[in-house]
Amino acid sequence: MADATESESAALQIIGVSKEFVIGAQRVMALSQADLVVPRGEFICLVGASGCGKTTLLRIIAGFETASAGEVRVGDRKVTGPGPDRGMVFQDYALFPWLTVRENVAFGPRERGVPRAEAKARVDEFIFMVGLTAFADRYPHQLSGGMKQRVAIARVLANDSQFLLMDEPFGALDALTRERLQEELLEIWRRTRLTVLFVTHSMEEAVLLSDRVVVMTAGPGRIESDYRVALERPRDVSSPEFNDVRRALSQKLTSHVGKHAA
Repeated sequence: MADATESESAALQIIGVSKEFVIGAQRVMALSQADLVVPRGEFICLVGASGCGKTTLLRIIAGFETASAGEVRVGDRKVTGPGPDRGMVFQDYALFPWLTVRENVAFGPRERGVPRAEAKARVDEFIFMVGLTAFADRYPHQLSGGMKQRVAIARVLANDSQFLLMDEPFGALDALTRERLQEELLEIWRRTRLTVLFVTHSMEEAVLLSDRVVVMTAGPGRIESDYRVALERPRDVSSPEFNDVRRALSQKLTSHVGKHAA
């Protein structure tokens, strides 16, 4: 559990969060007493075996799911539902197919009643930031997977979110597109200083992107280890130092999976 100083400076606190699902006559514990403190502006990757509760935890932070026990706090406020301060990017993009790129990105500001001129300037800024100005009037079906994911990121940025919650956002993309978007995401993070929580199955991706890698146990999920990545950016995935970190974290993850199986 974090000390008082950490808690006071935290952008986000996850305090004793558990989640139980009832499926027919069965009760399934997805999360058990998860604790995490996230300072403002950090980039954190959550890793763990399939079914360990990573996505469930992200959805509780976003306000899409309610914890069975414990709480999530943003600053001094308890999370009780979705809010524009927490924007989520999904693997399947979740764009409105009947809206153009510009209209998708403008949806949040429009719903919040942002004045038209201000909303247009904000939308144009973030469409430019993700490199889609030339595609602003295209529809989602006219875009590649990488472009769709850029639209999803721009939509969160335009909504003035403080937190970017990403659920395996690059998992369905080819290797080259994934590498390019990883670089672009880091550049956006450097420019905006958003607080990022990024779920991934790839330990290489986690070590490449994050300030901290949080390893979750095989279900029911708990925070088993919290590792600060001390490597300087930009990081070279082929360097001995990078692979030492990746190997050490992979061993932690596989040991948790092995214990669960036993």
